[in-house]
Amino acid sequence: MSKKETAAPDYIFESSWEVCNKLGGIYTVLSTRAKTLQDLFKDKIIFIGPDLWTNLDNPDFIENKTLLKAWKKQALEKENLKVRVGRWNIPGKPIAILVDFFPFFEIKDQIYYEAWEKYKIDSTVGYGDYDESCMFAYATGRVIESLHNFLSLQDKKVVAHFNEWMMSMGLLYIHDKLPAISTIFTTHATSIGRSICGNNKPLYDQLENYNGDQMARELNMEGKHFLEKEAALNADCFTTVSEITGKECTQLLEKEPDIITPNGFESNFVPSKEKFNSQRKIARKALANVVEKLTGTQLPEDTFFVATSGRYEYKNKGIDVFIEAINQIRHTQPDRTIVAFIMVPAWINGARIDLQEKLQKKTASKSALYAPFCTHELHETHHDQVCSYLYHLNFLNQGDEKVKIVFVPSYLNGADGIFNIPYYNLLIGLDLTVFPSYYEPWGYTPLESIAFKVPTVTTNLSGFGLWAASKDINSATLDSGVEVIKRTDSNYYEVAEEIKKTILKYSTEYSLEKVEQTREAASALSEKASWTHFIEYYLKAYNIAFKNTKLRTKKK
Repeated sequence: MSKKETAAPDYIFESSWEVCNKLGGIYTVLSTRAKTLQDLFKDKIIFIGPDLWTNLDNPDFIENKTLLKAWKKQALEKENLKVRVGRWNIPGKPIAILVDFFPFFEIKDQIYYEAWEKYKIDSTVGYGDYDESCMFAYATGRVIESLHNFLSLQDKKVVAHFNEWMMSMGLLYIHDKLPAISTIFTTHATSIGRSICGNNKPLYDQLENYNGDQMARELNMEGKHFLEKEAALNADCFTTVSEITGKECTQLLEKEPDIITPNGFESNFVPSKEKFNSQRKIARKALANVVEKLTGTQLPEDTFFVATSGRYEYKNKGIDVFIEAINQIRHTQPDRTIVAFIMVPAWINGARIDLQEKLQKKTASKSALYAPFCTHELHETHHDQVCSYLYHLNFLNQGDEKVKIVFVPSYLNGADGIFNIPYYNLLIGLDLTVFPSYYEPWGYTPLESIAFKVPTVTTNLSGFGLWAASKDINSATLDSGVEVIKRTDSNYYEVAEEIKKTILKYSTEYSLEKVEQTREAASALSEKASWTHFIEYYLKAYNIAFKNTKLRTKKK
């Protein structure tokens, strides 16, 4: 669907905690989609994020003091809105507005009173990041209101798009103050669904028996849950990112999504064909070098590198299953050397000095370092779930072991002190990735993997896994580039067994020709998930919002 085939918005205001603020998957969603929207709606798409870098340079934000200068002056002088205007430093460079929301803490009680009076939201039970989220969301609503009035958009088609429960208060503000604006609310994962999983309760076997409100009270999630629920119920278009999360929303939020908006991707940072092989060699050399210095062993040229990565959600991301699978492989004593990486940021105290020293010497050493499975110093190592499990399994990466596992608990931003290479530049050197997710509404990490021609293993409990399996009759197998393993609330060891079989089969039975075919199939599948294809779901969402706004305002 093209822009011409829709009732195209005149302006789109999209807000998230992760605009110009890289935290997780939502940043990837918005930042990769931005170029496509900017191409369609040149400078009529405006992103709004929190101003958290007031005393530091934000690498994601390019301030432009002449852009919307008159509005910014008016907003400050007449409405006490402290904003910075510029462009998001990503492909497409869309307009971005960063708002200082801290002044609104002074009227927090008034904001919460109005939310109770109009929507019966009890903010006294909110905790953790509830207050910060609500103040930023409220400030975002005020910014949209101010811009709407300044630009005289009363007779224009305007969309205000809010992402995740953290932005709910902003949606409700616009719904109340500017009813002619069409609102969209996207939940990327319900707060109560995530909490159910985090409390080790079976989500999928018992989903039809759960009442979201009751579970929120039981799990002390009332503030976030009821706020999110009101945003979903009052939005002109409610969306989520996958069918599996759509079922979760229908049951727990008592609101069926109006449309599923899957997360697309732009692979413009994948090296060209001319540079791809050379960058892959550089990555493999870097991976091998760190492992050799850490363990005091020399790795064969054909070492098989497999990894998992993402946020440190030990159960939800399937990190526990991944370790179990690698442990099972260790006991099979495979012919080929296999090194497994867990690239998951944790609470670190910096790079290991002893490892840095060995890397600087650039000479071979047959002596292993203490705890030769971790590249960085951790705070409270024995309380860390990954390290605790590795100690429990006696996984010490001894020289004669064919299977080794390495925990990389740092953000791989190019300045971690050990690799000093960004994540994507290491990803390209892997042979296989594994993401055995238990709770994963979408799942960007496997999509990123196949974009770099690295086949991946995921599960049917991830949105991406379900999407991949729907693309081809062979999509449940690795030959398509993505293997989708069936996971339930209770088949933990069976999943680990399947991962073990896949790794062993791919690393020892696939010919070089078949490996290359699998890598090319992975790349081809990733192209089907580009925003070129997926943006149509957002264009449809805008139309749904316009239609429902018209119906809603007619009733009044």
